[in-house]
Amino acid sequence: MEEKKTTRTYRVLRWLINAFYPKIETVGTENLPNEASIIVGNHTQMNGPLAGELHFPGAHYIWCASEMMHRETIAEYAFRDFWSQKKKWTHPFYKLLSHLIVPLALCLFNNAHTIGVYRDTRIMSTFKETVHKLDDGANVIIFPEHDVKHNHIVYDFQENFIDVAKLYYRRTGKKLAFVPLYIAPKLRKMYLGKPIYFNPDEPMSEERKRISEYCMQEITDIAQALPLHTVIPYRNIPKKLYPTNRKTQ
Repeated sequence: MEEKKTTRTYRVLRWLINAFYPKIETVGTENLPNEASIIVGNHTQMNGPLAGELHFPGAHYIWCASEMMHRETIAEYAFRDFWSQKKKWTHPFYKLLSHLIVPLALCLFNNAHTIGVYRDTRIMSTFKETVHKLDDGANVIIFPEHDVKHNHIVYDFQENFIDVAKLYYRRTGKKLAFVPLYIAPKLRKMYLGKPIYFNPDEPMSEERKRISEYCMQEITDIAQALPLHTVIPYRNIPKKLYPTNRKTQ
């Protein structure tokens, strides 16, 4: 597989991030199929993309919101997605910060191993690039949570990412595997669960629901079986509201 070309600035930034961000150990690599797969993880704010980019084993790419890859959309998206849930009196500061990070975001998200995710008709380019990377032997990591709470571990998954499996099957004749991934930054580990395979003979709407619900449940089960720890949620809420992996709330 051809290595992606990156800028010197990105390589310096990556080195700095790698130096200060804790190493996350991957547990359960025996659950990875021999064929390239979709890895479905909990976002855990910025920890998911960082852990995936820096420490997931083997060749891999990560789905990234396209808004974070284009100068004209970074500031608005960053404020809305990262900081809009902060206390209102802090909003002016975070709006300023969202503009200040534009050059940094452009460098990081366009040089890292990312696949831009579009929310319009360009989504087909996302799917086609994903299939190409899978066919080339790279795993693709997706963090499909959105702002609807599912339980104390994960938020509900947006299900349309599963449509990649239909295109992959048409192009290759192979049934794509989806592998659940629970990221626990407080334990400095990420845990791979048992894969589930796309069934091309079933209606797409049923496959979206089946695979999505399986991954959410598997991630929840993995988390609950681990030693007591703080779960870093999808939403950027105050730290005092972070749940634990034991359902006590």
